[in-house]
Amino acid sequence: MSTATDQPVFTLVQGSIPLLVSIPHMGTRIPADIARTMTPIAQRYDDTDWHLDRLYAFAQTMGASILQPGYSRYVIDLNRPPDGANLYPGQDTTGLLPVDTFDKEALYAPGHEPGEAEQKRRLDLYWRPYHAALQQEIERLRNKHGKALLWEAHSIRSHVPRFFEGRLPDFNFGTSRDASAPAGLAQELADTVTRRGRYTAVANGRFTGGYITREYGRPSEGVIAVQLEQSQITYMDESHPYAYVEDRAKEAAPAVQAAVEVALEWLRKIS
Repeated sequence: MSTATDQPVFTLVQGSIPLLVSIPHMGTRIPADIARTMTPIAQRYDDTDWHLDRLYAFAQTMGASILQPGYSRYVIDLNRPPDGANLYPGQDTTGLLPVDTFDKEALYAPGHEPGEAEQKRRLDLYWRPYHAALQQEIERLRNKHGKALLWEAHSIRSHVPRFFEGRLPDFNFGTSRDASAPAGLAQELADTVTRRGRYTAVANGRFTGGYITREYGRPSEGVIAVQLEQSQITYMDESHPYAYVEDRAKEAAPAVQAAVEVALEWLRKIS
């Protein structure tokens, strides 16, 4: 799937086990026509979920399907509903077409913020193709295995005052308050991590799961969806140029893998 610039909207590696890892905020491209309307700040891609393809390399080895976008969340946020509704009513958040960074720095030059027509254009070019791929791959896995686990891989700086006070726990598991997965799974995932003795973890805390988790997690139909919002400090530097830190990642990746394996065990048990 590509745009007029012939750059892929997403890449999908199809696996052999009933696991799809979606990484919707890892893209780092902005089309030239959009970039011309933006401030230089946008070119830093500060709010990217950096390096998650490297951190989740174990998943492809396991035989998982991996879906990730080519374009930045600054172009369009793939984990927001198409109408742009706030997923956390009463709390500050960035929108479907973000106009500022997590630190409230303007992404657009004055007077160049995207309007309704531009929103529709980006939905058609970037958002809908990604979600079509999500739906089709979930269905393929469900047809093949009878069930599927959708794992939403996310990361964020450990301190973002706009969204939460203090330091975020290292691992933040969300199952839409047990609506997108069997009750108790999120807590077991958090316990799996904390038992390792190195990281903090919480179930359905500040991050309960974004649009993708809420929309596609349907345990009664054999689809479990889990979102992991991981503090970036566990595997990388949180300041520009956002380097991957091998020593940290070597500790963090096995904790992520252990949680994924627990979720797969739960998937095997559902009818």
